[in-house]
Amino acid sequence: MEILGVGIVGTGWVSDEYIRSFSMNSHTEVRAICSRSKEKAEQKAHQHGLEHCRVYDDYAEMLKSDDIQIVCVLTPNFMHAQQAIMAAEAKKHIVIEKPIAIDWHDMLRMQKAVHDNGVKTIVGFVLRWNPLFKTAKELIARDIIGKPFYAEVDYLHRINETYHCYDWSKTHETGGSILQVGGCHAVDGLRWFMQQEAVEVVALSGRYRDDFEQDTTIAFIARFANGSMGKVCCSYDVMCPYIYNLKLYGDKGTLINDSFWSKDAFPGQQDWIHLPVQTPDSGDVSHHPFPEEVNHFVDCILNNTPCIVDLDDAIKTFEIIEAADRSARSGGMPVKLPLEK
Repeated sequence: MEILGVGIVGTGWVSDEYIRSFSMNSHTEVRAICSRSKEKAEQKAHQHGLEHCRVYDDYAEMLKSDDIQIVCVLTPNFMHAQQAIMAAEAKKHIVIEKPIAIDWHDMLRMQKAVHDNGVKTIVGFVLRWNPLFKTAKELIARDIIGKPFYAEVDYLHRINETYHCYDWSKTHETGGSILQVGGCHAVDGLRWFMQQEAVEVVALSGRYRDDFEQDTTIAFIARFANGSMGKVCCSYDVMCPYIYNLKLYGDKGTLINDSFWSKDAFPGQQDWIHLPVQTPDSGDVSHHPFPEEVNHFVDCILNNTPCIVDLDDAIKTFEIIEAADRSARSGGMPVKLPLEK
């Protein structure tokens, strides 16, 4: 049985979930952890009982290891682009935590490096494996909800000092826009369910707190190639627990979070049907289905099959985000897609 070696770069919050998930997969073994501090890397290896795991404080040195086939880029947002390019050039398959990068042109550079070196990628849109997401996709695939013509997806999360990445999230240079960081889950959900690519985006944004450099609330409308529409709102200003709203309207039914309505599917329906599925209602990474994401990626590598959310796919989500951010900076001017490359 082929065992793929995994190298983890970054020892923050999400690294625990990837280490745990790769350790659970019978085809992979975490063989190296890299951090700017060797001490932190050693602590992480000890925490997960990885007795034979090597530790590094030099990422380039870790990439020289012949027994590592997969690299997980789990560092702060502004470091993703260069580290992913280096991994591609070292012929490693790559897990790229979202956001891909915080500069659109860096994302295109990453894409070129991946294509030039023929490596596989997966971007950390882990909610695609959330039970509500899987149920919604099944309702669409079976034509129970019909063809979606409008959707609303919201990411509302009060990011403050208790958030693990707060210090570097609150500046644009290190954190990127709020759509790139947290809101990208909502934008990717919109694409995933509408099953179309966007052709136009209009956005407005504002900042309603003093500790962030970026605008902290943004809302946009996207029009898709078949004429359907979608709305996304992302806010770090809200004074409430984490909210991920999904509203999906098809010509045969409606899904609002875990409530479903369709008289075609359920003749005589008189009230909303509650779907007994887990919803993406927490910002805690331990709540998310990382093992399913990792298992999918490993299967794609071993069987040489396409990944449902590789860099080529995910960059289309970030293209919508780039268009929304540009529109908001211009005061709401429409931005056409695709963007010039």
